[in-house]
Amino acid sequence: MAVRTDAGEEAGLHPLGTSASNRWMVSQAHADLVRPRLPALPITVETRSKSVRFDLARSAIIVIDMQNDFCHPEGWLASIGVDVTSARAPIAPLQRLLPVLRNQRVPVIWLNWGNRPDRLNLSPALLHVYKPSGVGTGLGDPLPGSGAHVLEHGSWSAGIVDELAPAASDIHVAKYRMSGFQDTELDSILRNLGVTTLLFAGVNADQCVLCTLQDANFRGYDCLLIADCTATTSPSYCMAATLYNVQQCFGFVVDSPAIGVALAGLPPIRREAT
Repeated sequence: MAVRTDAGEEAGLHPLGTSASNRWMVSQAHADLVRPRLPALPITVETRSKSVRFDLARSAIIVIDMQNDFCHPEGWLASIGVDVTSARAPIAPLQRLLPVLRNQRVPVIWLNWGNRPDRLNLSPALLHVYKPSGVGTGLGDPLPGSGAHVLEHGSWSAGIVDELAPAASDIHVAKYRMSGFQDTELDSILRNLGVTTLLFAGVNADQCVLCTLQDANFRGYDCLLIADCTATTSPSYCMAATLYNVQQCFGFVVDSPAIGVALAGLPPIRREAT
């Protein structure tokens, strides 16, 4: 008969798994498949439609495409004449929100475009979205000024804007479509972390943010769009339609101060790091 230790682990068994919420205990002769239960950390936030209670211990925030090519005045969009002022609007509220979430061990996931240098996983249909005439500067092409390749993984173009420097504990996922679930490891990571609730932020609200949020909803995740941490360079009616559709069909719309109020006074969590 195996002997339980004070920590709830059986003597002679060793942990196997990269996440505190999805872990076996194993030895040469035994395997304990009962996952540990992390203590719940329920909070209640006031969304634009109703009061919503969810568990921070089973939540993550996904920050989408806050990259130089989308948000920097010398990035790709700016180089082709797009005013990126609105794309920079989420920076300040994210600067305030992300440290508070990290203090509660909420995973921060940076979901960014990161093309292969050879672009072999990008179809002509996808390339056409960003280079409709076949000429000009599209995905993977060098920017006229710096020569950085547009949204290429590891390039300055694909880098997160300096104002939102990630923490060492943050998680990075490269995507190649408007949905961050298509052809990526995002879903596997979230399930390994034991996440059921997702907070969404970033750009563009009506494109990559919405597509990723919809796919999350289709996979059974609970979704909250943080309105003031989300923006778009599209016309204003696109943002309005996005907020309407999220609230009507796919989840809830919340503002970051409401999350701040719910977190106010909570001591930092010292749970086991994943």
